[in-house]
Amino acid sequence: MVKLNPTVFLEWPVIRQITSGDTLGRGPGVTSARTREMRPRIADADRVAQSVCPYCAVGCGQRIFVKDEKVIQIEGDPDSPISRGRLCPKGAASEQLVNSPRRVTTVRYRRPHGTEWEDLDLDTAIDMIADRFVQARHDYWQEEDEKGNKNLRRTMGIAALGGATLDNEENYLIKKLFTAAGAVQIENQARI
Repeated sequence: MVKLNPTVFLEWPVIRQITSGDTLGRGPGVTSARTREMRPRIADADRVAQSVCPYCAVGCGQRIFVKDEKVIQIEGDPDSPISRGRLCPKGAASEQLVNSPRRVTTVRYRRPHGTEWEDLDLDTAIDMIADRFVQARHDYWQEEDEKGNKNLRRTMGIAALGGATLDNEENYLIKKLFTAAGAVQIENQARI
């Protein structure tokens, strides 16, 4: 005959439910000793920073929990009037974006016809982009088209493709910049 240990018997969920008065089984009746000992990851955080999710233009609020200057958890910000503490699956997984060992943290460049990527410092990369932007504008500038229409003041050598994370103000400034540069191909990823 199997002999039951009374302390093990008292830990059965149904017995805990009856003895604790938790008749609906939504409180202490269904928590084990291991569950009661658990602590949330955020309990160890040194500080909490508020931020905005980077994935789309909705702008959901996030709370960034930091310990020893490393992000340990990202959760929705209940104080945000936009998301009221909720995050979509991408926003909820953004801690992985921050802490991934595969995260690219440098400017990567592959030369024309090259097969390998190389790291560039930010100033060099910005200078390269600016030089190519100005050169493309110069090389493809049109004052008149093949039909003789004059005063076009445009370039077909520059195009802009905005991202879904840009808000209205950023899109306004991008439109102004590229229109002033003479670009006519200005599109946003959200429309594609």
